Amino acid sequence: MTKSTKSTKLLTMLINPFKRDRAKKEEEEDLEAIAAKEQKVFRYETLVAATRNFSPKNKLGEGGFGPVFRGRLEDGREVAVKKLGSGSRQGAREFQNEAMLLSRVQHRNVVNLCGYCTHGDEKLLVYEYVTNESLDKLLFSSVRGGGDESRNLAERRAELNWQRRYDVIMGIARGLLYLHEDAHTPIIHRDIKASNILLDERWCPKIADFGMARLYPEGQTHVNTRVAGTNGYMAPEYLMHGSLSTKADVFSFGVLVLELVSGQKNSSFAPPIGSDAQNLLEWAWKLYKKGQSEQMLDPALKQSAVADQVAVCVQIGLLCTQADPKLRPDMKRVVVILSKKPSHLEEPCRPGIPASRYRRRAYGSGGSSANTNWSDTSTSTPHSATGSTIANNTPTTSRPHSASGSTSIANTTATASSSHTSRRSRGSGSHKEEIHNAK
Repeated sequence: MTKSTKSTKLLTMLINPFKRDRAKKEEEEDLEAIAAKEQKVFRYETLVAATRNFSPKNKLGEGGFGPVFRGRLEDGREVAVKKLGSGSRQGAREFQNEAMLLSRVQHRNVVNLCGYCTHGDEKLLVYEYVTNESLDKLLFSSVRGGGDESRNLAERRAELNWQRRYDVIMGIARGLLYLHEDAHTPIIHRDIKASNILLDERWCPKIADFGMARLYPEGQTHVNTRVAGTNGYMAPEYLMHGSLSTKADVFSFGVLVLELVSGQKNSSFAPPIGSDAQNLLEWAWKLYKKGQSEQMLDPALKQSAVADQVAVCVQIGLLCTQADPKLRPDMKRVVVILSKKPSHLEEPCRPGIPASRYRRRAYGSGGSSANTNWSDTSTSTPHSATGSTIANNTPTTSRPHSASGSTSIANTTATASSSHTSRRSRGSGSHKEEIHNAK
């Protein structure tokens, strides 16, 4: 190495930390400017008073960012205050990301960011308080014991009848349509799943946790990025190749629709007796091809289900989870289908199984991943992981850093996917639920 090269390398090493510090300062100034313009700045003392000095009695849960507290403002509004834990670099990036995105987003099916606060090294996000549990707790948790909490959960789960589930599906679809097409800049959520859907007192669904979300420049067919999301919900082209588009959210939405119909979680799917299906998508596909989709219906819905609506939802779920992203409908098409009984729905192809390896075939001279077809070239293996929640305090970790997960600001707990397991997006088989590489 020449003397000149050594000098250049040394100079770069000395300058880079200052560049990073300057970029971080500029990001924080931008965020504070947005918050001030939108009149969403909270004084730290206001939040201390609202949460009774962040009393343990007001604590809703502990997420990847840090603790979440329930509070009441002087004007009577109930809020949930998300407080960034100290020493969380990844959490700090996602915290910044969520604040920047949600400060300009407003829709009845997207959780409302009330404001933002910085106090020394502390950073806090203030959200509307959502009364009901996150969707995953009502949909998947088993009721055990005879205590008041168990009885309360059982009663509320019983209220999640077919009409409410159908309304939840419609609300999530409208929220995603807003993010993809009507927001100031198109937004890809990247982590649509049951634990990131909050239900208010009227059972209106609200999409939450935008720590992994990405802005999606208009006019582009896709962006290439490192993988971040939850196992069982990620589209194969994104999981295997990092090719991200709004169709990745469509895929996750399709999985969620099938979960709402069946009451089963894809990442912890247990096939019924006599079935060799290794995941929820495969099971739904096989029943659909036999004309027996009604067999996947959650037994709790037998009295309230509307057969035509169930059939449409199963078909939508399969259309949204097709292996080829170009074949999946966009959210505008999904909302239209759900809004009125369609006279004709196209036949879905085999769903993409994220745990399988996929071969990418390029079309055209460019051979870019924007013009690709995804074909399953191996047998899928079942996911072994289940969602981690604050309630059971079972975070998944494989590295010493802490990353933000999915904090559900709910009545009695905050559902979160805490530390994320990092790995390269190749291969298949059993692994922890969260897959998250630094953006």
